[in-house]
Amino acid sequence: MEITKKIIEKHGLKESEFKKIKKLLKRNPNLLELGIFSAMWNEHCSYKSSRIHLKKLPTKSKNVIQGPGENAGVIDIGDNDAIVFKIESHNHPSYIEPYQGAATGVGGILRDVFTMGARPIALLNSIHFGSPDHYKTKSLLNGVVSGIGGYGNCIGIPTVAGETKFNETYNENILVNAMAVGHAKKNKIFYSKAKGLNKSVVYVGSKTGRDGIHGASMASAEFDKNTEEKKPTVQVGDPFTEKLLLEACLELMKDDSIIAIQDMGAAGLTSSSVEMASKGSLGIELDLEKVPCRENNMTPYEMMLSESQERMLIILEDGKENYAKDIFKKWDLDFVVIGKTTDTKKLVLKYNNEIKGEIPIEALALNAPIYDREWSKKDISKINLNLKNLKKINLLDSLIKILSSPNHSNKSWITNQYDQMVMCDTLQRSGSDAAIIRIHNKDKAIAVSVDSSANYCRSHPISGGKQIVCENWRNLISVGAKPIAITNCLNFGNPENKEVMGEFTECLQGIKEACEYLEYPVVSGNVSFYNGTNKKNIYPTPVIGGVGLISKISKPLNHNIKSNDNHIILVGKTFGHLEQSCFLKENYSIIDGMPPQVNLQNEKNNGEIILKLIGENLILSAHDISSGGLLVALSEMSIGTKFGIKIEKPKNLGSLSEYFFGEDQSRYLIEVDKNNLASIEKILKDNNIFFENIGITQNEYFEVVDEFKIKIKELYKINNEWYNKY
Repeated sequence: MEITKKIIEKHGLKESEFKKIKKLLKRNPNLLELGIFSAMWNEHCSYKSSRIHLKKLPTKSKNVIQGPGENAGVIDIGDNDAIVFKIESHNHPSYIEPYQGAATGVGGILRDVFTMGARPIALLNSIHFGSPDHYKTKSLLNGVVSGIGGYGNCIGIPTVAGETKFNETYNENILVNAMAVGHAKKNKIFYSKAKGLNKSVVYVGSKTGRDGIHGASMASAEFDKNTEEKKPTVQVGDPFTEKLLLEACLELMKDDSIIAIQDMGAAGLTSSSVEMASKGSLGIELDLEKVPCRENNMTPYEMMLSESQERMLIILEDGKENYAKDIFKKWDLDFVVIGKTTDTKKLVLKYNNEIKGEIPIEALALNAPIYDREWSKKDISKINLNLKNLKKINLLDSLIKILSSPNHSNKSWITNQYDQMVMCDTLQRSGSDAAIIRIHNKDKAIAVSVDSSANYCRSHPISGGKQIVCENWRNLISVGAKPIAITNCLNFGNPENKEVMGEFTECLQGIKEACEYLEYPVVSGNVSFYNGTNKKNIYPTPVIGGVGLISKISKPLNHNIKSNDNHIILVGKTFGHLEQSCFLKENYSIIDGMPPQVNLQNEKNNGEIILKLIGENLILSAHDISSGGLLVALSEMSIGTKFGIKIEKPKNLGSLSEYFFGEDQSRYLIEVDKNNLASIEKILKDNNIFFENIGITQNEYFEVVDEFKIKIKELYKINNEWYNKY
């Protein structure tokens, strides 16, 4: 077939990129080769717009075993135990077909984890939808939540934490980010680097169909009026087959049969074979007529670009083929030797004894385009917010508006659709600052949390990038976990737009600064560009997934008040920053202004002291203060319990709204037994930590003296109404 300009455009390649392909091949590519270049050079697979910036992130520490560059990151948690984890986006597929898009997002991230030799122990998600009033939102919400729950529940992995947010910026481009966490032995981690010549290249798992062809390319372009036509590019998942694949792979991994293993994810057989060969500086030869197909008359083009789910590519040691085949036969899965490693450093594709494609591996991997795109700094000179003349509103009415809003309402309608307790190691599930998962049969656990803050990142990307790392850090600290490392999913608009590229670059700078100062490295992640429709880009939405270690389980710490007559201490200074706050958004529809400043020194000092107090069993409950400020955090500690709080207004108080709803960072609330009060205050003073003793716990009522008094049951009802009505 003649390669026309229209065909090149349809494959998502620019004219300059096509010229580079011809130069690398020293000839014109055929259609199969063009499709392979399209798959490997698209944004989703090549990171061509982000790679130069991602290199700036800190990725190492004494606990990091494997940083970015593999299927998932790996950290050391002692006793020969390792945690394997990663987060990835499935935004475009989930908007086009919400159930399958979300389901296959979960399936794909699970394979990234068990490919490394880890048994998955937890799933998390960060999902963002448009305005609740938008005509598509309810359907998308239903489909995505059902897809996440359906896949995770069927495969038997608990979905333990996450976040759900609404904002009109996502009306035409929702975000579905899935995170998986697995447990492995440190001495049994598996990698994707091919080694050795004439080693068997084995296809295992489901058969290949025509679903998902050009899925990665579709994810590397903006939506337009023809979005519905892209449904065939969405993959179809089967969690029951994935469960079989998981068990078969882990059984094979018990000995030394595997040289390298790679999930067939984005770009399917193409990316898995090229990545393995590239990392090992080898060639790979595939006989495509041997690929197990579930549809008739599939072409080499379709086989190489299909993104059918539940498939792996494995390179085996000599003589291990029959042993491995018996394992996969036992689990009722396909197992076919479809090729071998070579010394040619080329991808050679044969079909019926004819060479249909031959491409240098380096041309697909190392020689993929790298763009240093033009970007512009965020112009903050236009932001000049005057809050002095706002109509006064009382504290209780303001609180009720926030607690009954879509973004702050109780999310049990969502979390009740997820099995959170399967595998029996979930010690703390959704609803607290972080979920806690026991390391099976051991007296230690990990804490996990995901966080994002698009409004902060939109107004000042550097501060927003810092803040979201710090909030994630605080969430782990609040349950008594020492933060170890993060994974990130960076969701942005079109990188060819210099304002969007500026948001990306500056957000990454903020993430870098926070991670370096907090010694909280990035070990894996994903970049999702082109989130937008008809030139309208989403807000910059980096999502941070963090993992921390609880070295000894006493009892899980959460933010629920434990009893009455205890003291509530506010740790960290309150300045009353209201710009970009929930208070202004929900009560006055004001979304402009600057986010709160992030003082990394205070963040680290305050967090480490809270962790010390928890470690010495001096704290009954703890909660970080973030979205909604002090009064919302206090409400969250009370709702769901029979205990409330009686708060005294501080002396010399300027503005009630600034004190109670300001979103200043580096702050925690801790519940303290009166017998431990003197010890805690001494520790805080000795370490120069600012704190205030702001009130006591009491039965039944939530109260701010001289302002309002309301029953906890009433607050609970208010907080639960929105989803039930929606």
